[in-house]
Amino acid sequence: MPTQDDVLGYFETLSNWGRWGDDDELGTLNHITDDVRLAAARAVRHGRSVSCSWEVAAPTDMERSTTACPRAVDMPGAEHMPPAFHNDRRWGFSHERLGLMFHGNTLTHLDSPCHLFWDGTMYNGRPHTLVDAATGSAWAAVTAAANGIVTRGVLLDVARVRDVPWLEPGQGVFPEDLEEAERRQGVRVRPGDAVLLRTGHGRSRHESGANSGLQQAGWHASCLPWLRDRGVALIGADTPQDVQPSGYDEVLMPVHAVGLVAMGLWLLDNCDLEACAATAAELGQWDFQLAVAPVRFAGTSGSPVNPIATF
Repeated sequence: MPTQDDVLGYFETLSNWGRWGDDDELGTLNHITDDVRLAAARAVRHGRSVSCSWEVAAPTDMERSTTACPRAVDMPGAEHMPPAFHNDRRWGFSHERLGLMFHGNTLTHLDSPCHLFWDGTMYNGRPHTLVDAATGSAWAAVTAAANGIVTRGVLLDVARVRDVPWLEPGQGVFPEDLEEAERRQGVRVRPGDAVLLRTGHGRSRHESGANSGLQQAGWHASCLPWLRDRGVALIGADTPQDVQPSGYDEVLMPVHAVGLVAMGLWLLDNCDLEACAATAAELGQWDFQLAVAPVRFAGTSGSPVNPIATF
């Protein structure tokens, strides 16, 4: 078990600053080469696709919610319709105005490296002052991944390995859990892979309707060297990644802090991995092609996404 000093040392020992050049904004996505994408295509053996995302629904309490999807319906002949349609009594349409606060523990979203700072610094040594309240981030924003993330995904079902419906809040996942999942599932994480961690929280959320609070299961900080050694391009989980409490007073979310700032490791928070896990178990196949297409929001620190696993 790494000490707090060990974890603080990860900012140096696991750093990818300058590894792909001083102007690099992609971080670990550099592990996804053309050959890796071709190998991911070969992981499609059944042609079955499943979503790894939660549905974004209109909230019932608009004042308290961080997700707003108010709708409007315009009937034929509305006065503000364009002139070309004004006299078309058969014409009508619906539309929405969306307001999303996607960071947090509810919506499935992608974190880009500019999402977090440590000592005022972002990935690859850029100052946090490159993030402006009016214009967004001029460095390592989600638009760095504008061409999408298409790679081989590997689901590591730690809840299944431990033979529990879900890990309890506060239970961490360690490298030995990852390797036991590999052994039982007959799969091995390779450079360029996206690793999706199932703690079973999605099942709990489906069954109870309750989401994680101040405590949650997730990656323990000790997994960070393992992820770097394996050349992982992207990680996801059915929680907001970090086990909480992390066990480290000075680094409350080490997977986020070390991952984003030092490693440039992109994160998929709050996945719904239940359909993916059920499909993997049915087919006896724990790898697949994973496609993640962030919305090209200029200067933002992430994007809501719908990751698609194709077996």
